[in-house]
Amino acid sequence: MKWVYRIVALIAAIVFIAPLVWMIVVSIKEEGMKIVTLVDWFTPPYSFAVYDQILSGTKLTNWILNSFFVAFCVTILTVAFAAMAGFVMSKLPFRYKSFMFFLVLAGLLIPGEAIIIPLYQVAKDMSLLNSYQGLIIPVLASPVAVIVLKSFFDGVPNDLLESVQIDGGGTWRIFTQIMLPLNRPALASMAILTFIGSWNNFLWPFLSVTNDSLFTLPMGIPTLMSSYSEDYVKPMVVNTIASIPIILLFIIFERQIVKGVSLSGIKG
Repeated sequence: MKWVYRIVALIAAIVFIAPLVWMIVVSIKEEGMKIVTLVDWFTPPYSFAVYDQILSGTKLTNWILNSFFVAFCVTILTVAFAAMAGFVMSKLPFRYKSFMFFLVLAGLLIPGEAIIIPLYQVAKDMSLLNSYQGLIIPVLASPVAVIVLKSFFDGVPNDLLESVQIDGGGTWRIFTQIMLPLNRPALASMAILTFIGSWNNFLWPFLSVTNDSLFTLPMGIPTLMSSYSEDYVKPMVVNTIASIPIILLFIIFERQIVKGVSLSGIKG
């Protein structure tokens, strides 16, 4: 029976990898290529001249750096705030604790598009538009991250925390030296998923930024694609360059992603 699963897994892998391979191969073809048969997509000549042309003749490099900076800041701040909120709701007693958790849970029921107009108005009133702050601050709230991290913090025995308190440890020590290290897989999983979500975010940057020097990749790529609509090579080069960071991120942190998601599934 194992060979059946392996064959199915192999077929699924080919189905998902084939478009990626096709994109990379087409990106190193010469411009103006003549395509008659399927084999022509994968036959020489090959050239990296278009890569140099795109990187040196457009703002794609700047957009990549913007995406990295915004995604990095959003990831660090989102996970930090979500971890602190999850810890407070899990282990610290306070009034209206259940009601506060219900409000966070209710945030999952509201689609992001429903609050995009008031969010834009608030950002405008605070003079955050057309700035890095405007790209970062309004997207930091993550009810999913709070709920997931709270579920992991709930799994830490209270007896362990009480023993730390007996030894003179305060709330901050419990949070930084006990809770965070014990829940490292969940933190890593949330960080990676948050980074990917920020990297692929299009709607909010599209609304909050009009200066092309502040564009992120999801905003910048369509402007290039519209210029190269009659050729396959340049759009594939742009998409390949944009995909490489996320592909590398997944390859490097694959175990953390799988472990974090599987553990959250078990706890749920």
